[in-house]
Amino acid sequence: MTNTLEAISAIVKNFVDDSPKPPLHVGEVMDLWTAFTAFHEAHALYQVALNTTMDKELKQLVRDALDGSLADTKKIEKLLLKEGVPLPLVNPKKPVSDPTAIPEGVKLNDDEIANLMSAKIAASITFCGQAISKTVRTDAGLLFFSIQINLMKLATPLKTIMIEKNWLKMPPTYQPPGAPHQ
Repeated sequence: MTNTLEAISAIVKNFVDDSPKPPLHVGEVMDLWTAFTAFHEAHALYQVALNTTMDKELKQLVRDALDGSLADTKKIEKLLLKEGVPLPLVNPKKPVSDPTAIPEGVKLNDDEIANLMSAKIAASITFCGQAISKTVRTDAGLLFFSIQINLMKLATPLKTIMIEKNWLKMPPTYQPPGAPHQ
């Protein structure tokens, strides 16, 4: 069994190696295409959130999420186009609007925005992990890994603000039968 440094060295060598890379296999293409589409859906969520929230901390987290997602999506787009894969159709960018002009029954509240973002980020982290496990091409695997790291860096402050503002939805604690009660 190799040690960690040998494994990392092999990955880096494979990534910077000038030898020709095999074409992306159908699973890699599907995962890249799906991520590209899902991240564009996240952009719409973030744009709607920016149009509706007036909470300064949440607004900054949403901006950070949108900026990071746009950068990650651009990397996916670049790889897909380089490999000759046509891009899926995506929804147009949402126009900027005034949060005070949106009726209460229509706009998302801050609690909903935070929880939707949290669910989207958690699903994306899981998706990236599954995609990494299926990649043969190191560049595709490293792309998904870098996106996964970016998502985890975003999840931490989001969780913190959700706890601070009592927005985090938690299931009840579980006490198995026969467990000592405290």
